[in-house]
Amino acid sequence: MEGESTKGVLSHLSLLEVQARSRKSHPPQPRLVKELQAKAKALMVQREQLKAEIETHKNLQKLRKSMEKQCTNEEEEDEEMDEDSENSQLLRLMAKHSQLKDLLNAHHVIGGYNVIKTRQGKGLCVSVATAYEGVYLETYNLEMDLKPTLRISRHNIPPFIPLNSLAEQSNMQTDIRTLLDPLSQHLNAFAGRKQQLKLVKELHKSVEVMESNVLCSLLVLMFTVPREKTAVLCSLEYSDHTRCLPTRVHFESEDKELPDSPEWRKNCSLLSETPVHKALTAMRKMGNIV
Repeated sequence: MEGESTKGVLSHLSLLEVQARSRKSHPPQPRLVKELQAKAKALMVQREQLKAEIETHKNLQKLRKSMEKQCTNEEEEDEEMDEDSENSQLLRLMAKHSQLKDLLNAHHVIGGYNVIKTRQGKGLCVSVATAYEGVYLETYNLEMDLKPTLRISRHNIPPFIPLNSLAEQSNMQTDIRTLLDPLSQHLNAFAGRKQQLKLVKELHKSVEVMESNVLCSLLVLMFTVPREKTAVLCSLEYSDHTRCLPTRVHFESEDKELPDSPEWRKNCSLLSETPVHKALTAMRKMGNIV
């Protein structure tokens, strides 16, 4: 009897051990329930967000259609929306933004040039806009005759931009962009150099502009070194008129060793690879100029 009793106790202990291991390998039931509840709640929130996005998208599409009909003088459909509600105004702003974004993308695809017919279709007026660092600057125009051949009749391109040379090198009779693309490159590079000069004058009062030309292809600046109060003359030459960065940087100073020092060699590289107003900011932060 004693042997059987011992076996019974050992069997019970073995069963308890198996149950303990099972509890360790599987999380308690209440924890599983809480996890499932949290997942269900998250999925419900995600579902409501998707519903709201779908509804917003539908309303935007309706407003876009309404705006397009207004532009073509067609009758506007009832949108069944409260005109004075805050949501309605926000949706209309979003629709307008979406419409303008599409127009800008289309404008970029066709080269970014505005082209309109003139003289009852006998001519064209092409506008070439310039910009630098996201800021729109001057816009230039070319009026062109279509017959007997495509030719430039009038324009307001600056005289130092080689328009005639670009026209001769292009194949404008079959592809007008062979003229407009390099012309835009010249104009935007000029606008960029001009804007950099303007920013130098606005942002760096301690830097003296000694010389510059109309094309902004030459810029001479005077720096002052803080420690020695030594003056440094910096010449920037832009021989590639299709770029905003200089092709040559040259320093002159009473301290003959200064231009060849490691510090000023670094400044030379900085001015060659960075827009001049940004390079001057970096040089000032490093303590190289006042």
